[in-house]
Amino acid sequence: MRRHPRRGEAGRQVTAPTAPAVPSERGAEVGRRIGVGLMYGLWKPRVLGSWKVPAAGPVIFAVNHSHGIDGPMVMGVAPRPTHFLIKKEAFVGPLDPFLLGIGQLKVDRSIADRTAITRALDVLSAGGVLGIFPEGTRGEGDFASLRAGLAYFAVRSGAPIVPVAVLGSSERRGRLIKALPPLRSRVDVVFGDPFEAGDGSGRRTRKALDEATERIQKQLAAHLDDARRLTGR
Repeated sequence: MRRHPRRGEAGRQVTAPTAPAVPSERGAEVGRRIGVGLMYGLWKPRVLGSWKVPAAGPVIFAVNHSHGIDGPMVMGVAPRPTHFLIKKEAFVGPLDPFLLGIGQLKVDRSIADRTAITRALDVLSAGGVLGIFPEGTRGEGDFASLRAGLAYFAVRSGAPIVPVAVLGSSERRGRLIKALPPLRSRVDVVFGDPFEAGDGSGRRTRKALDEATERIQKQLAAHLDDARRLTGR
């Protein structure tokens, strides 16, 4: 006996969930322009080596992280729009649609977040710029302890890594807002030479990623030392 459809069932179709879209390059450019206004309006960024950033093609920014403004500062002063991997805890209230709208990537650091990984690789596949804090969380900002995520993205995508040192953001507290650097104080952002993380073999084994992480750590630490000598910080 054929069952008649219940009220509201007629014409209903079951569709498979759609895959998440690639984070918007246009949105990231909007975020860059907002960052330009805020960073140069509130502080005095000094940008060095931005000409070293490849003008096109996939790139990974590896940024040291000692203060909450480090990400927005790089977004505002970088020569290309950037999609940062940002902890999901930052996507609260109105910041959630705003950050997603400007092309930023939400990541759950407590698990292997496959959605975040896929979307980050999509950014690189589309020739975009992916921003990563390789230390995983805010700390001394000295690249002393790296997680394997940066090596994975670099080896998997083949994208060059550009080391980025942000200096001066955590030196002093502001008088009006203690959580921020003093208004109109100088913050240095130093871009380094692009380098390849892999050994050229194309291997993606755990050993290959461990070796890549070691190479990356040495490169980032050397860049930070050079940036400190260059800026006197």
